[in-house]
Amino acid sequence: MTQSERRLYLIRELLKERKQSDGLEIPSEEDAQQKLLRALLNVRPPCPADRKLLEIQDAYLQEEIRSAGITDLAELKPVRDGIYLWRGDITALRCDAVVNAANSQLLGCFLPCHGCVDNAIHTKSGIQLRLYCDALMKQQGHEEPTGKAKITPAYNLPCKYILHTVGPIVSGTVTQRDCELLASCYRSCLQLAAENGCKSIAFCCISTGEFRFPNERAAEIAVETVNSFLNTDASGICVIFNVYKQIDMEIYQKILGVNRE
Repeated sequence: MTQSERRLYLIRELLKERKQSDGLEIPSEEDAQQKLLRALLNVRPPCPADRKLLEIQDAYLQEEIRSAGITDLAELKPVRDGIYLWRGDITALRCDAVVNAANSQLLGCFLPCHGCVDNAIHTKSGIQLRLYCDALMKQQGHEEPTGKAKITPAYNLPCKYILHTVGPIVSGTVTQRDCELLASCYRSCLQLAAENGCKSIAFCCISTGEFRFPNERAAEIAVETVNSFLNTDASGICVIFNVYKQIDMEIYQKILGVNRE
């Protein structure tokens, strides 16, 4: 099957699941089809999926990621021993583990085509990730506490694992408790990564954006916590600070003492 054939197959099957296939005209434009498919994946509940559907989804997602371009950790230059700074799409990074800024349900973002990292990671990882997270949460029996972390397979992403952590939501002024919980997110992810034999971990900017943690203070806590962990840990893990926005790139460059190019 071509990518176009796979995409149309997935759209039709997902619409059938929702009993919305009758009378709905699928757009002919590739971009519109991609957005529709993403939206359908975003809103799909964690229910069992047909084996053929998953096989075609996997082939489609892997080709989409490959054609968009994968960045390998080996291609990056550290800004200091064990620490990297990289601006790009975290779902395109080949390393051992990437960090997802999750919500307390740990099921991914259900808002169609939302711009958060949780949405991107679940979309490109595939249906299996939400199913795995749903099983984890049912076994746990309660929502994921802020500052903790869970590890899952990465499925169709180029990394091996995804570390899901729930950051603090800031309401008004940042409190000391907010800062402690954010630091706990970084420590929990680092400890869990090391326990699972990971030699590299990429952090997104946890709690900034939708959770309203100020970017600069969040970056300071991130760097402080990572430095403290690396100074006492013997696992040899290296850390990638992954940023998406230019403002975050400039903040991390300042904190890490990196010359701007």
